[in-house]
Amino acid sequence: MQQVLAGSEAEEVRYTMAGRFRYGWEAVVDIVGKVWPYVVGGIAVGAIIHGYVPQGMMASIMGKDSWWSVPAAVLLGVPLYSNAAGVVPIIHALLEKGAALGTALAFMMSVIALSLPEMVILRKVLKVKLVLTFALVVGCGILLVGFLFNLVI
Repeated sequence: MQQVLAGSEAEEVRYTMAGRFRYGWEAVVDIVGKVWPYVVGGIAVGAIIHGYVPQGMMASIMGKDSWWSVPAAVLLGVPLYSNAAGVVPIIHALLEKGAALGTALAFMMSVIALSLPEMVILRKVLKVKLVLTFALVVGCGILLVGFLFNLVI
């Protein structure tokens, strides 16, 4: 049973079992239709990193020894946009090439939480000061997690 607002009154909609399956199938098709380009793009970028980027170069840029790797990973992730499923193949390839776990986590979190499209969406419902506060707090949290993971692991 689902309540649907019709004008000022709520009307109940009762689904049969076949209606529930149809509704569920339509939701799955809608979600997969929105996500698949990001997953394929992430796999393509991950494959390029895995096949063509030298391991020594990746380890020197995104390794534990570089103090600036975590802030650089966050700044690199901001202009990108993906969902969690689309960035996982990229993170996997980075880790295989020698990137530090904290640096990879910071990159992944910045792609998802601090991307420019995300900020544009937030700007439509929040004031600029609040969006900047959100970005600052989340960015500091991401940096803290990245440095902490690189220190511990």
